[in-house]
Amino acid sequence: MNLALRDIRHNLGRFLLTCVGLSLLLAVVLSMIGIYRGLVADALTLARAPGADIWVVESGTRGPFAEASRIPGDTREQIARLAGVAVAGSVTFQSIETFHRARKLRLQIVGYEPGRPGGPAEIAGGRMIARSHFEIVADQRTGLALGERLRLGRDEFTVVGLTRNMVSSGGDAIIYMTLLDSQALQFELAPPAARREKARGAAGGGIDTVNAVLARVAPNASAIEVAEAARRWKHLSAMTQGEQETILTRSVVEKARQQIGLFTSILLLVSTVIIALIIYTMTMDKLKEIATLKLIGAPDRRIVALILQQALAMGAIGFGFGAMLIVSVKDYFPRRVLLQPEDGLMLAAAVILVCVLASGLGVRLALKVDPATALGS
Repeated sequence: MNLALRDIRHNLGRFLLTCVGLSLLLAVVLSMIGIYRGLVADALTLARAPGADIWVVESGTRGPFAEASRIPGDTREQIARLAGVAVAGSVTFQSIETFHRARKLRLQIVGYEPGRPGGPAEIAGGRMIARSHFEIVADQRTGLALGERLRLGRDEFTVVGLTRNMVSSGGDAIIYMTLLDSQALQFELAPPAARREKARGAAGGGIDTVNAVLARVAPNASAIEVAEAARRWKHLSAMTQGEQETILTRSVVEKARQQIGLFTSILLLVSTVIIALIIYTMTMDKLKEIATLKLIGAPDRRIVALILQQALAMGAIGFGFGAMLIVSVKDYFPRRVLLQPEDGLMLAAAVILVCVLASGLGVRLALKVDPATALGS
């Protein structure tokens, strides 16, 4: 006879209600882990898409994602002449907000030179940019369709290709355009501002400015050595792909990681308290039955197993329903929720540990029950 199962049937309503509440808590915990994984994946997607080995940026800066960087457009030719560099390309990055079909679009614009590093890794629909002006490749999260026209700045652009899951670390969908178009969008002054600068005698500046130069090294070359050569001879800052990813994960998304980690820990603590209180209450309700078991000679290990099995059943059911809930709704989150099997296994192990710890209060109460209380009224 399984005493835990019989007791659960006796208090089925309260047990199931507790499992529902616990499943919601664990679903939030799992979603927090998935949001963090998605945050890191989104940040690294933009950095990994070009397939670059070296990032060259303005001297004294840590890259276009951590802080502002502006370097002359001819820097690409200088980097391309370094020993060990196979190909180099200039890129620009900027955030922009526009309205399309009566809704607001928050976008990350990436300008690149077609045929050089900086463009999308793959196309989910349509084609790559083929013209030097007024064509864009947009991510599917923008809601734009192939052939649709989008006004950016003073020009209209046609969507010729679509990407999938290409977003910035801030969650903004990415749009790719040619470097010439992005430079005009980012650096070209509006006519009133241009006239004002001309009146000040400061109209000599052009728009041939980029935010970074991406380089791929030859198979037999060392990215570290090429980056060191760029820093030494060109008075620039240069970092390898690994160093750029480290900056993204430890600087750009670090506070989000700490915040999500703290929130996850609080939720696990709340889950522990809830399980402990429910198990303690259920144990209080059956003190006389426990005393009867002791009176007829039931060993303590059976009573401990009764309480521990109930706690583990509560945790298993709560985790199972919570996991199914978050898997079914994760695609409706505004940010990507990336669920990995190892995270689920780690959370399952944490839930088991929480259940064992939470059952300790009920076990302690049960072991202190006097068998003589079974004879009382």
